[in-house]
Amino acid sequence: MRLKNALIAMVVLLASGATVSFAQESHIGNLQGRSTAGKALYRRYCIGCHGPEGDGSGENAAWVDPKPRDFTAATFKCRSTPSGTLPTDQDIFDAITRGFVNTSMPAWRPLTNQNRADLVAYVKGFSAKWKGAAPGAPIAIPAEPPVKVEGILHGRELFQKMECWKCHGPEGHGNGPAAATLTDSKDNPIRPYNFAMGSRFKCGVTNEDLYRIFMTGLDGTPMPSFSDVLKPADAWDLVHFLRTLQPMQTKEAEVWKQWQTTQPAQAKQLKPIGPDEGSVQGVMNAQ
Repeated sequence: MRLKNALIAMVVLLASGATVSFAQESHIGNLQGRSTAGKALYRRYCIGCHGPEGDGSGENAAWVDPKPRDFTAATFKCRSTPSGTLPTDQDIFDAITRGFVNTSMPAWRPLTNQNRADLVAYVKGFSAKWKGAAPGAPIAIPAEPPVKVEGILHGRELFQKMECWKCHGPEGHGNGPAAATLTDSKDNPIRPYNFAMGSRFKCGVTNEDLYRIFMTGLDGTPMPSFSDVLKPADAWDLVHFLRTLQPMQTKEAEVWKQWQTTQPAQAKQLKPIGPDEGSVQGVMNAQ
């Protein structure tokens, strides 16, 4: 009888067009989050952008660029898991904690760890994918090698060879020739990351965070996973080169500038990044 009543209730909900939310929990370290507690938090802090159905169509969404995340699709940019797989609870927790640079999504550090764990549980309830699938296994990140000019130069070659400049621009300013044509998985315009904006990346601040972006990709965006293309050593070289494009004092920028100063003849022999007819001298990026 109880099963029959439950089935009848579900049919009524579906017929009315209501969203069926699956009860969820989250597990972050020793914390256990519950969707029942996360509901009130979501309605207070998140509903204005992400909407009551979690589909990114909140009342503020029309004025938000880029658009809020659609949780019903269960597609997340920042993950420790392979492309196409669900993120871990820790991944979503970290995204809520960190926020997203250059977007309207702030860092929610004022909320307690338990609050954020409860929000993770509630957010998962917007998509049935969480009911039938488990998160992917986090990728392994090998130890970072020492920063050397040989690695930076190789990373620069990879930036050219893999045509990263077509989106991110020859100087990493996010203004490559393809930048204006890029859209996300919902056909909304999306801008490539501008490395000259500061120290933060979309998914963190450390070299490991940047390495992880290469190897997992940013699902829902044109940024693919390069795990089938880049060997770990290559990915680290690309990380070290990209650090020289940032307007900050990094170990990579120090090594790069020292080489330019002590080996000016070799530095002048470097071809510009971009098409052969390009006029941008990528070698001067770090100066």
